[in-house]
Formats: sequence, structure tokens, C-alpha cells
Amino acid sequence: MINPDGLSDIENMAELVEVNDGATVSRTILKGEGVNVVLFSFDEGEELSEHTAAMPVLVQALKGELLIAADGRDVVLRPGGLVHFTTRLPHAVKALKPSKMVLYMMAGPAK
Repeated sequence: MINPDGLSDIENMAELVEVNDGATVSRTILKGEGVNVVLFSFDEGEELSEHTAAMPVLVQALKGELLIAADGRDVVLRPGGLVHFTTRLPHAVKALKPSKMVLYMMAGPAK
């Protein structure tokens, strides 16, 4: 349950998005103080081409296997794995298997 004024909870994020044939799907599931949470699903071979984010982000695998390319490195992200991207770091994501991931878009550093 999403409560913008207090405690929010989601029992099972992975159940809130399905993998669709030949597609990448995204769904915002929470907009909260200091963070927005977006679920993604990818069919095998689907990808997000290289891009940047205007804020620091965390990506966590929920299902499948994702190839994360950033900062001159390739990381294979599996369920339970987590990566952090600093603000404006170019990165790309490719599904090696049908996959689900969660993106945590964090508020930037205090000014």
C-alpha cells in the first residue's frame, strides 16, 4: 500500500509486473520522500540502450539475469544482486534471460 504521508509497503514487487514477449515494460510503483521506485520487466534480449540518470540510482534484480554495462565494466546481475550508479554515469541494461528488476531513483545529494 502506498501512503505519501507515512509508512508505505509492497508485499511482493515482482508480482506487480509481467514479462511480455519481445517487450520491455516499466511501471512506477512508488513515489515517496527521497525516492521513486520503478519496476521493469524484459523479455530475453530486450535492452535499455546507454543512457544516464539525473540522480543517483540503485538497480536490483528480482528475476532472471541482466547484463549491466557501466564505467568500463560489465556486471551480470542476478536475483538479490544490486548495483549503484552515480548521477549521470552512462549505463545500459540487457536481459540475458526473461527478467524483472527494480529501479530506485534517489534524491540527489544535499545542496
